Amino acid sequence: MRKRLRHHHHEAELNITAFLNLMVILIPFLLITAAFSRFSILELYLPPASEGKLQAIKELQLEVIIRKDSMEVADQQGGLIRRIENNTDGHDFKTLNELLVQIKVRFPEKRNVFILSEPETSYETMVHVMDAVRMTEQVEAGSIVQAELFPEISLGDAPPPLKAPNKAQGNAS
Repeated sequence: MRKRLRHHHHEAELNITAFLNLMVILIPFLLITAAFSRFSILELYLPPASEGKLQAIKELQLEVIIRKDSMEVADQQGGLIRRIENNTDGHDFKTLNELLVQIKVRFPEKRNVFILSEPETSYETMVHVMDAVRMTEQVEAGSIVQAELFPEISLGDAPPPLKAPNKAQGNAS
């Protein structure tokens, strides 16, 4: 007589305690170190194309020209309005914003501006100028309110700087 051996198959228990401990530590670590980015999109406008014939435009064509050592606010037809020299920290965006507030008071319906920059202008500088041109912060009734200045921004290349007359040649006394 043959004896049959009965094999009892025991299912192996899966021990996932070590894996769960790893997840408990790893998930908060990844959430804390994740770089959360906030993107904002600005609509930029292309300058109008010339139609071959010159048209007399008598309205303000506002330009902000970014130079290495200054910023120039100008009217395309009327010339330089004001040159803002750099301060010790670099470009003076606060003075630019204050000047544009004054211009907005005189031309309240004006919405567009041309920002012209030299090739070596940094991206950070461009963003600061666009922020200074788009809006300003004003205090009203004890709270800070953002007011719109010139939200329709067109970008372009700055013209070469005008050469200033040499002061040494004029004063030969």
